[in-house]
Amino acid sequence: MTLIHDEPFGPLYLRPVQAPCPNCPCCSERLCEKGANSVMQCHGHVADSATVAHVSACPCSAETTRGTHAWRAAQVRVVKHATQQPLPKPAEYVLRALAGGDSFQDPTGELAGLRARRYAHGSEGAWRITQLGRRYLLALEEPRYTSAVHVNSVEVKTRTAKVVVLGWHMEREVTVLADFLAQVTGVKLAELPGRYLEAKVNLGVADPDDLVLTRIQVPAPITEDYVAVRPLWLRDGGAR
Repeated sequence: MTLIHDEPFGPLYLRPVQAPCPNCPCCSERLCEKGANSVMQCHGHVADSATVAHVSACPCSAETTRGTHAWRAAQVRVVKHATQQPLPKPAEYVLRALAGGDSFQDPTGELAGLRARRYAHGSEGAWRITQLGRRYLLALEEPRYTSAVHVNSVEVKTRTAKVVVLGWHMEREVTVLADFLAQVTGVKLAELPGRYLEAKVNLGVADPDDLVLTRIQVPAPITEDYVAVRPLWLRDGGAR
């Protein structure tokens, strides 16, 4: 704190000036660190409306910036949308036309809904598909498989977890949102390390950041009658 003594009504305490972020012109370094590690982004960590407006487009925490919490949450949201409750066919047609640069008609006003979902942006005559729109189309096509997931560790400060998706790689770690794991499984953050989970995963990607886990759950325990229901060739040691 800076202490000013010449104030007639007593000393005035001022907050020290925070170091500016080296990666953007709008925020302090501390704010960007906090925003990047939160789905609330930078604008969710400031109070007054003027500051919110100033930092609302900060790239350091945006959902379009790879690796931010907002980006990871958006990937999960879009993949769940595509695989669990996809767009109506007319909207998909418009989105595919945007992706291909084709001309199209939009008699039912699908572009408004696509813009609301941030799958498209622009205005009449200048519409473009966004990164999220392309991710949605990819999620419609890419195979997804059930895989065991082992939670190696949880970093409370950054609210992230390091997991190993065993169907993808037996050792390489994948970063996921720890709060998301806790929310969907009902397991407390402190109890996640060492746990095995189960999830649907796009196992065909090369970059661990491109793995998107959905339908995460705690696997059902193996019961005593498990051996009895296995195929005979497995009960005989695997010989077939």
